[in-house]
Parts: sequence; C-alpha cells; structure tokens
Amino acid sequence: MTPYQSSLQDALDTFESLRALEEPLSQAAKVVLDCLVSGGKLLFCGNGGSAADAAHMATEFTCRFNGDRRPYPAIALTVDGGLMTAIGNDYSFHDVFSRQVHAYGKPGDVLIALTTSGKSRNVLFAIEEARRRGLRTITLLGKGGGFTAGASEIELIVPGTVTARIQEAQKFLLHALCEQVEVDLPKE
Repeated sequence: MTPYQSSLQDALDTFESLRALEEPLSQAAKVVLDCLVSGGKLLFCGNGGSAADAAHMATEFTCRFNGDRRPYPAIALTVDGGLMTAIGNDYSFHDVFSRQVHAYGKPGDVLIALTTSGKSRNVLFAIEEARRRGLRTITLLGKGGGFTAGASEIELIVPGTVTARIQEAQKFLLHALCEQVEVDLPKE
C-alpha cells in the first residue's frame, strides 16, 4: 500500500467511525442554537491546528456559513497574539484561554474547545473556568480524550491516534455542527 493509499484508508476509517457521534453532535447543535437565539455568544479555543480551526469556526458563525443571514457573536480566543503573550508572560501559558473565558464569558454562553490529544492544560483550564462561570461546554477531542475527557458537558471524541486524521474529522464535525445550527437560526 502506498503512503497515499494508507492515508486515504485511515481517513475513510476515521470518518466512518464518526457515525457514533451523531447523538452528541445533535446535542451540541441544540446547545449552540439555544445560546445564539437567546443572545449568547460562542467562545472557541485550541492550540496549533486547533487554534486555526477555532478561528475558522468563529468566522463561520460571525460571517456566515452556507446562506445569507445575520451575524452571530463568536470569538476565537486564539487570535490576539498580544493578549495571549501577555497572559503567558505575566501568568502562565496554561492560563491563556481561561483568563479570556473569565473576561468574556457569561452564563448562557458556550465554550467550544478543541484538542486532538486531550492533553492541553490551557484547554482544560478554559473548560474548568467556563463551568465555574456558568457557560455550557462542548469539547472536540481525539486520542481517547486524554486527561480532558470528562471535563466538558458534551464531548465529541474522534477515535484514532493520527493527529491529521483527527483534525480532519474535527473540522468535518464543526462544519456539520454549523449546518445543523444554521438551518434554524433566525436570518434577521
């Protein structure tokens, strides 16, 4: 089997395993829809590729995904380099997301956290802060969930151990979440 064939088979197997996540994805869509319809906002966080996916998803809600509709508030906690480096320097890199959740989050908002390994302390601290502050929590995980498994109200754990396949599956799940939510969002 060539490397391409192996990667393709891994991707197909990973995507096939996502069938088991239909129910938690539907629960996540309801939580997000309820939040946005009631005037709340979404906060996204993650590291590396997950940081880029967090920014991408905040854009999908604030701009639009498929159809034309009004913007909804979504903030990627990953995009302000000055703020993140100040928190990392003055406090700890473990606090770069939790301090922002403390600053921006309010009861009824939703934190959507991404970590392919489930071993990102700053993501775990953000989830814990969100729960203390009354936010709803949704986490997309991989590799069995790591030490973050069990921290969030709703978890979508992508089976597998290959980071690239987990990231691809998480992006699909986030797009599927957008599709489910956007159908019922008020256009005006």
